[in-house]
Amino acid sequence: MICTLPGLLYALPMRRMPAEWEPHERTWMAWPSAGYTLGGTPAEADVARSAWASVALATARFEPVTMVVTPDASAIARRYLADRTTHPITLLEVELDDAWMRDIGPTFAIGSDRLIGVDWVFNGWGAQSWARWDHDARVASAICEAEGVDIIPTSLVNEGGGIHVDGAGTVLVTETVQLDPGRNPNWKRSQVEVELTRTLGIERVIWLPRGLTRDYDEFGTRGHVDIVACFVPDGRVLVHDQRDPHHPDFAVSEEIRGTLHDAGLETIDVPAPTTLRDGEDWVDYSYINHYVVNGGVIACSFDDPHDEIAADILRQVYPDRDIVLVDARPLFARGGGIHCITQQQPAVQR
Repeated sequence: MICTLPGLLYALPMRRMPAEWEPHERTWMAWPSAGYTLGGTPAEADVARSAWASVALATARFEPVTMVVTPDASAIARRYLADRTTHPITLLEVELDDAWMRDIGPTFAIGSDRLIGVDWVFNGWGAQSWARWDHDARVASAICEAEGVDIIPTSLVNEGGGIHVDGAGTVLVTETVQLDPGRNPNWKRSQVEVELTRTLGIERVIWLPRGLTRDYDEFGTRGHVDIVACFVPDGRVLVHDQRDPHHPDFAVSEEIRGTLHDAGLETIDVPAPTTLRDGEDWVDYSYINHYVVNGGVIACSFDDPHDEIAADILRQVYPDRDIVLVDARPLFARGGGIHCITQQQPAVQR
């Protein structure tokens, strides 16, 4: 691949980040073991563990799962994951701070018929005051070493939830993540684009202006794309469609849709849940935050009238896959969703 930018002409290694709907070798997850994600009471801990286990067990119907877990939590994890599944759920003991594997794990790509893992710099979603990341910053390299996968280092602060690819060289990002002063101070768009090209083989970067409103609260990511918009196999983009004008995301949906249309992309509106608020603020409940697996889609449900509407849309764009609904409210209450706690390892076609 030859990358050409103003004043630059240089050869890049041939790499490609496969789309999520391409075949997987396995799914990676991380077990909630401490902090706000686990909660401060036994009841809160049970809710968190049950939520993560539900996603793992649903995923293991379709492909193997490896759960990263702190050594002192292995026995507890085994109890919650003890149900019989079609594919195995194995544990890898690694110290953790948190449990958002999409963000702390490697982003896998394929280069020269071999798997590689991009080890983004992780700094707690922009060095947020509540976050701890001493252990999480080393999770990606630990997974790559355990799998015998070559590591691609980078100086870009980024998370897997901050990107979404179509498998053909296009990526969706948000200006408030990759250009966040807490992540990459003084970086320009062109520098981010060059690094995404070098690491993932990206040829086109589509910059969305922002993410959902709740994601900018204290425990948010400052605009992850994976609750806003995502590609589907026919090249269209699913867009979070907040239809209630009282919700601040009503304007966000319009802006995101307009940006994608300006980029020449066809969109499919996925209605946001009818639920507008939880006990704290406007919700960022989103059906966009589903996870595509071998033969299936693990989709968010919210005990909401729009759950089945969203599931039907997923059935239309993934007609050859089973749609499995999992209650995502306990995940969103902790700052993420199903996509946020999973990370695909692509299968290498030899």
